[in-house]
Amino acid sequence: MSLQELQQTWDLIIVGGGITGAGILREATRMNLRVLLVEQRDFAWGTSSRSSKLVHGGLRYLKQGKFLLTKIAVEEREHLLKDAPGLVESLEFLLPVYADQKPGKRTLAVGLSIYDLMARERQHRFYDATEFNKHLPFINQNGLTGGFLYLDAQVDDSRLVLRLIDESVSSGARALNYTSVTEILRSADGEVVGVQLNDTETHETKTLQTPAVINATGCWSEILHPSPEPHRHLRPLRGSHLVFPSEVLPISKGIGFNHPQDKRWVFIVPWEGAVLVGTTDLDHKEDLSIEPTITDAEISYLMKGLQAIFPSLHISLADCLAAFAGVRPVLSEGKQTPSAESREHVVWVNKGLITVTGGKLTTFRRLALDALKAAQPFLPSAKLPDRRDPVFSEVPDKPERAYGLSKQTWRRLYGRYGEGANTLVQTADPKDLNIIPGTHTLWAELPFAAKYEQVRHLDDLLLRRVRIGLLTPYGGKAYLKRIRNLCKDKLSWDRRRWKEEKARYLDIWIHAHALPDQRAKFLVQKKNIFLAVIRIFFSYIYQKIRSRKST
Repeated sequence: MSLQELQQTWDLIIVGGGITGAGILREATRMNLRVLLVEQRDFAWGTSSRSSKLVHGGLRYLKQGKFLLTKIAVEEREHLLKDAPGLVESLEFLLPVYADQKPGKRTLAVGLSIYDLMARERQHRFYDATEFNKHLPFINQNGLTGGFLYLDAQVDDSRLVLRLIDESVSSGARALNYTSVTEILRSADGEVVGVQLNDTETHETKTLQTPAVINATGCWSEILHPSPEPHRHLRPLRGSHLVFPSEVLPISKGIGFNHPQDKRWVFIVPWEGAVLVGTTDLDHKEDLSIEPTITDAEISYLMKGLQAIFPSLHISLADCLAAFAGVRPVLSEGKQTPSAESREHVVWVNKGLITVTGGKLTTFRRLALDALKAAQPFLPSAKLPDRRDPVFSEVPDKPERAYGLSKQTWRRLYGRYGEGANTLVQTADPKDLNIIPGTHTLWAELPFAAKYEQVRHLDDLLLRRVRIGLLTPYGGKAYLKRIRNLCKDKLSWDRRRWKEEKARYLDIWIHAHALPDQRAKFLVQKKNIFLAVIRIFFSYIYQKIRSRKST
C-alpha cells in the first residue's frame, strides 16, 4: 500500500515500528480503532531486531531492588510462553558458582527463589561441581563449587514484531515501513489534529487527520517530544553481541556468568542454530541514523569473557560468524553507570501527543496498554483490552497435512507466521521445505516473506524477515544467487535492481555485522573486482583501437 491509498482520517496514528509500536498497534486493533502505524526505516530496524533475544524477568533487577519491575517481567514472560509457542520458548539457564566470586550460592539461591515465587512455580535447582560438569564439561574448573539451573525464555525479536503487525493488519489496521512523520499538526490551541507523512524513498507526501499520535520511536523519542522533565533525558546505550556457530560453542542451555573484567553479567545463549555472546552496556554517542556497530573494545571485552569461562575450547575471533549492536532507549539523569540505569518506562502526554519510551522487550504489552490508557481522552470511547487476554490469535497444534515437516518445525512456523504458516508451506516448492544449513530457517520462508511482508530491500529480507544474514558465513553471500531465484517473481526487481540490492546488502553487512578481519577480506575482494573490471574495460578499448588501425 502506498501513501496515496491511505484513508484521510484515523482515530490513532502510531509512530515507530519496533516492539513498542507493534504492541500498541495490536492492542489498539482490539479496541476497534482506525489505527495506522508508520516506521521511518524497516519494521524492527532498530533495537527490536538487535536485542539479546531473551524474554526474561531480569535477575539483576532484584539486586537493584527493582522487585516490581522483575515481577511484571516474569508475569509477561509467562503470558508469552503460553500465548506464543514456537516464537517464545522456554530456555534453561546455567549459572556457575565460584568460591572467590560474588554473588555466591546463598545470594543466588535467594534471588532464584524469589524469581520462582513470581512465576508461581519452582524452576531452579542447584548442582554440585560434579553434576554441573556433566552439563558443561568444558567450563573453567578453577574454583568451581557447582551451579544453578533455572528457567527463562527466548524469542526471535524481529519475528515477534512482525507477527504483531501481521495480525493487526489482518484485523483491519494499516502499517507502512519507510514512512516518516515530518510534522505533528496542531490546532490554534495546540491540540493534535493530524500528521504530515513522507515516504523516505519515493518522497511522496500526504497529510492525515487524527486527534491522537503515539510516539513509540525509542531512542528518537525526543525528536518528536522533548522530555518534559528538565533533568531526565534519553540516554542511548549500546549493547553488542558476537555470533558463533554451534559446533564451536556446543551448548544447548543458556549460560550466565560474571565477566572477569568488571563483574557484569554476560550471557551465552543458543539461538536459531547458532550461539550468541553478549551483551555490552555502553553510551552510544554516534549518529542514531547510522547502523550501530560493535567496536574493537567491545569485541575484546566479549572475547575475554568467553575465553575465561571456556578456556579449554580455545575459541578465537576466526570462529565468529558475525556481530550486531543495538541501542537501548533509557531515560536518565546521567548520574549512574549504564548497567545501573533503570529499564522502567515512562509516558508523557501533550495535548494528543503521547510518548512512551524506555522499558524492556519482555514488557512491551504493559508499555502498550499504559500508552493507550494515556491516549484514551483523545480517542473514541473504547475499553482497554484485558492484559490477561491472549497476545496472539490461536493457531492449530498441528496442521491437517504435515508435508513431511516435523512437529517442531510446524510449531516454529506457526509461532513466527501465525495462520500464514499454512500458506507458506502449501505454496512452497517441496525442495524448498528444507532447512538452510546452520540455521532453523526453511528456504520457503524467503519467498513467502518477500511476497507478503513489505520487503523493500534485501537487508529487510535477510536481516529481519529471516535471520540468515547473522547466522551464515559472510551474511549468506554464498546463497544470494539461490535467494534471487527464489524471490525474483515475488519482488519484481529487474537484473539491475538485484545487482544494486546485492551491493547495498553486502555494504550494510560489512559495516554493521562483519568483524575487522572479515571486513578487510571483503574490501580486498571489492578492490580486486574493481581492478578486474578496469582491466577488462581498458583491454576492450585497446582491442577496439587496434581493430580500427588494422582496417
